[in-house]
Amino acid sequence: MEEAAAAMEEAAAVRLWVKTEPFLVGALPAPPPARLGPHYLRKMAAYARARAAEGCFPRLSWPRWRHIACGKLQLGRGLAWLYFELFLSLLRRDPSRLLEWAEAEAGCADADELEQERSKLSVDTLQFLLFLYVQQVNKVSLRRSLIGEEWPSPRTKAPGLTGKPSGENKNWNDQDHRAFVQSHLSDMLELLLEPEQLSASSHSTHSSLVSYEAICALSFLFEGTMSKSRVVRPLHELALWQPCHRQNGYSKISRTFSFPRLESWLRSCLTTNPFGMTACLKSGKKLAWAQQVEGTTRRAKIACNTRVAPELFPMVIMSQVYKQTLAKSSDTLVGAHVRIHRCNESFIYLLSPLRSVTIEKCQNSTFVLGPVQASVHIHSCDNVRVIVVCHRLSLASTTGSTFYILTPTQPLILSGNRAISFAPFHTHYPMLEDHMAQVGLATLPNHWDNPMLVCKESGDTGVFTLLPPSDFYTFVIPFEMEGDTTEMPGGLPPAYQKALNQRQQKVQIWQKTVKEAGLTKDQRKQFQMLVENKFYEWLVQTGNLQQLDSLVPPAVGSKQAAG
Repeated sequence: MEEAAAAMEEAAAVRLWVKTEPFLVGALPAPPPARLGPHYLRKMAAYARARAAEGCFPRLSWPRWRHIACGKLQLGRGLAWLYFELFLSLLRRDPSRLLEWAEAEAGCADADELEQERSKLSVDTLQFLLFLYVQQVNKVSLRRSLIGEEWPSPRTKAPGLTGKPSGENKNWNDQDHRAFVQSHLSDMLELLLEPEQLSASSHSTHSSLVSYEAICALSFLFEGTMSKSRVVRPLHELALWQPCHRQNGYSKISRTFSFPRLESWLRSCLTTNPFGMTACLKSGKKLAWAQQVEGTTRRAKIACNTRVAPELFPMVIMSQVYKQTLAKSSDTLVGAHVRIHRCNESFIYLLSPLRSVTIEKCQNSTFVLGPVQASVHIHSCDNVRVIVVCHRLSLASTTGSTFYILTPTQPLILSGNRAISFAPFHTHYPMLEDHMAQVGLATLPNHWDNPMLVCKESGDTGVFTLLPPSDFYTFVIPFEMEGDTTEMPGGLPPAYQKALNQRQQKVQIWQKTVKEAGLTKDQRKQFQMLVENKFYEWLVQTGNLQQLDSLVPPAVGSKQAAG
């Protein structure tokens, strides 16, 4: 009895939580198509298992998913590839393999060659089914809309910086992730069952058994710790731990788990992610990166979770940076998920290789980011300028903003956007190419000028334009760093380079005219004062004076902290 009690106590010491990445990076921040609902995913699971010999199971090839998505689920080919490629971007692939794929994709002469390259790709079928199910986290609920908890407007509320949910945009909120999994755990487990374990109505029974392979697939969503260890382990390792067998119904003979016991065990062990946004805000390390601007009630808040989660993707959350320049290239940022929230009239430079970036409810600001391995999502922003090399860019509920980008995927235009401009990436800093290599981003292919309209509300191509070359200027990052990059990676499109060349020629002609004017010393002095006055007026009118002023190093007592 004592041994049994000790075993139960050890089993109770298992803590499980929902991983951040499948929701933060993997869930498209838009309502999923109706055909990706649970009913159709159950049909897809049965179809895939029945056609294992055709490349559907245990791995699903791109041609077979394209057939299922377009032929069975009635999705467009572009959307089918979006979900397939979005899942691939979740996998922690070696940067060298990402660069090899970019080279292969860029080398394709036409659409047929590109399809041949894509046909070589495949994904784990069960994990992909879970990934598709996770898209339901952003489904708009009509019932909740009617009672006021949720409303399908372009400007839905985002989780508050206290970590408490204050509305939509659930991709960052670990409490929403946990609630979603608890509500839908039974459905997700049923997706992973073999056909003979399902009833005639495609549901589980009390005697249903879950295979070890299904538990391995569930490790896509779950991880945790055992006993007093701080080592984070995938679900399938924890499920095989001897003290847990009695609770999760594992049989060593059949290498299967009892469905009811497994579900009960998962629910009893599930807790809030100790490395998620809630924990970061509650107990993360506070960073004194921003100055506190006098005369304002706003207080900048910046926190990270590296103190508690050094072996995982770090998380950095910053809020209410106001009327200042914040510039960082820091180990704290390397590989980090970054959330920038409610920043206004600021210039923010984060010059390190990043995992993902979300910019929410910001206004009148410029963001210059290091290469982003996964995604950059812009939500509910006005008059922002974003300069970045990233794997994917998505926009929702954003107006009057310009994006200078280099990206191998189509920028995603979701709902609620107006007056959006796209332009080619137009800057560099000394470590840029090294940082691009670290996250597996190349200069080709580059789809900066080929956005994809994802939502029905975004179907009007008038919501975006390409920045006219006549309005295009290069951007200079005003900081000294060590490194070898001395020019923009990949260069500029011909029309934009031509516009810059013509402008440079005008400057040279002007300089020659002034030089040959034969002005006296007094005339030169008077002319110089006139030019300086006009330049100052331009600085004030364009708002560039604020940026120049904020570049002046702060007083000794108020320096931005290292970290």
